Amino acid sequence: MRWLLMILALLATPAAASTRGPLVLAAASMQDALGAAADRWAARGHARPVLSFAASSALARQVQAGGAADLFVSADEEWMDVLARGGLIVAGTRADLVGNRLVVVAPLTFRGRLTRATLGRVLARGPVAMADPAAVPAGRYGRAALERLGAWGAVAPRVVRAENVRAALALVERGAAPFGIVYLTDVRSSARVRVAGLFPADSHPPIRYPVARLTASTHRDAEGFRRFLLSREGLAVFARFGFTRP
Repeated sequence: MRWLLMILALLATPAAASTRGPLVLAAASMQDALGAAADRWAARGHARPVLSFAASSALARQVQAGGAADLFVSADEEWMDVLARGGLIVAGTRADLVGNRLVVVAPLTFRGRLTRATLGRVLARGPVAMADPAAVPAGRYGRAALERLGAWGAVAPRVVRAENVRAALALVERGAAPFGIVYLTDVRSSARVRVAGLFPADSHPPIRYPVARLTASTHRDAEGFRRFLLSREGLAVFARFGFTRP
């Protein structure tokens, strides 16, 4: 009986693995759009991809530590560069997927509109929720923008650091901070905040989300799903959630 159970287990393992889609590590801000894209891919008859969301920095470090995954979607180019330098992405599979806008959010009760001239001064009153500006893309974009506007020195002591951009959004939703710096697409996922101001596009590096297949990938659908995301149909899904062309 023991040998029979072992044989059955060995026979069952490949079958179980084949029903799982490729594992995709993606920036937290992609949660809604990438989930919809995965649903569309599954509707074509494929196994639905397994999606894991966190800060791009945390995911990149996970890959560096030997974590097995098939695709990586970063919220900036720097963390993808780190993996490329380490030989952890498949050559020729890296491509810019989508772009985004950086905004200031506030509770629905906020009635003002922040402009380039007033944005830094108002945020200096704090607190300001934002993803960790030392490592997380949304935080680094926010810091760059505030530095360009000459306001980082005043705002930095007022920053409430979050592990990722969705966590920063949640702090504003819960009233833990009157303002937050997030992506425009994040605002669409919340009914409790509104856009209080847009950062000028020239105040920070262009926001680009690169996608690439990882060298640790073994799933037969990994490349197909990557190509689907970059296809007209895949990009239409992202556009529906407010992402822009890179």
